[in-house]
Amino acid sequence: MRSLAWAFTVLIILGVNTVRGDDWISYEAKDGPGDGKHIVLLSGDEEYRSEEGLPMLAKILSERHGFKTTVLFSVNDKGVIDPDNQQSLSNPEVLADADSIIMLLRFRNWPDETMKHFDAAFKRGIPIIGLRTSTHAFNYPGNRETEYRHYNQFGKNVLGENWVSHWGGHKREATRGIIEASSKDDVILRGVKDVFGDSDVYEAYPPADAKILVLGEVLKGMKPGDPPAKYNKKRRSDGKEQDINTPMMPVAWSRLHQHDDGTTNKIFTTTLGAATDLQSEGLRRMIVNSVYWGLGLDVPASADVTYVDDFEPTMYGFNTYRRGIRAEDHTVGKVLPASRQD
Repeated sequence: MRSLAWAFTVLIILGVNTVRGDDWISYEAKDGPGDGKHIVLLSGDEEYRSEEGLPMLAKILSERHGFKTTVLFSVNDKGVIDPDNQQSLSNPEVLADADSIIMLLRFRNWPDETMKHFDAAFKRGIPIIGLRTSTHAFNYPGNRETEYRHYNQFGKNVLGENWVSHWGGHKREATRGIIEASSKDDVILRGVKDVFGDSDVYEAYPPADAKILVLGEVLKGMKPGDPPAKYNKKRRSDGKEQDINTPMMPVAWSRLHQHDDGTTNKIFTTTLGAATDLQSEGLRRMIVNSVYWGLGLDVPASADVTYVDDFEPTMYGFNTYRRGIRAEDHTVGKVLPASRQD
């Protein structure tokens, strides 16, 4: 309570549109179509720098579209952001107020006291947007006593796919997004073009009920203008060989997930989503559009996805995260430090 009061004091003194606790940050809504809706973004992966990319998206949704947004982080016992702490999610109680979730998680095994808040939000039927490694968001070991081990299959059962393999060459072959022709008029793709990610295509086989939106063309290099790769590769799923781009793997899709009681979540999944991928205007617009779609709001003709603050993301990789960063470093108007001592 003291930290929340302190955060409001900072808000008044600095005149910024930000409220924060010691280990989470919230961006109050500006005027816009998202008025009254609260988007909670869950950061927690060791590799793809969600702790940098999700605050950037949260600022856009708040400042450009009128949503209240809150970003929760994986932190250490000092409240410093620590993507490697698989058992941490700061301030999970705020999920009770979430109208939608954007998540980029990898192999988390949160305590039951934390997981119960995610479980309750999910079972309420709120829309969920899963980025990149969220296909394998949870990993509860067999010797762990928990009522949430079934979430190890959250990717397959809810988002539409689990981890299968790196289909493109990791850190060697980037991804060009190709709009699925049959979905070109889908509202999630409104105003979307030139989707690119310097992360590789994942091998993925969404279920038949998924609507494929974007396919991933494996490139012969790491730049948007590089030509398509051309070679054969065996699929891990069945051992059969195919041309790397014939057919292309899906990298974005939507679907509905229905619970036993009939409650339904609207789901958008993309296997893109590294912080460096989010430099793609087309990818940012697709994610913002999916928020509107999930909440039943009219999707803009060309959603404004310009950065609120400068965005210079760290290249993805294990053990490459910026040291000593706290939630407050993501305050609107601040320059994110390269690293600092804890």
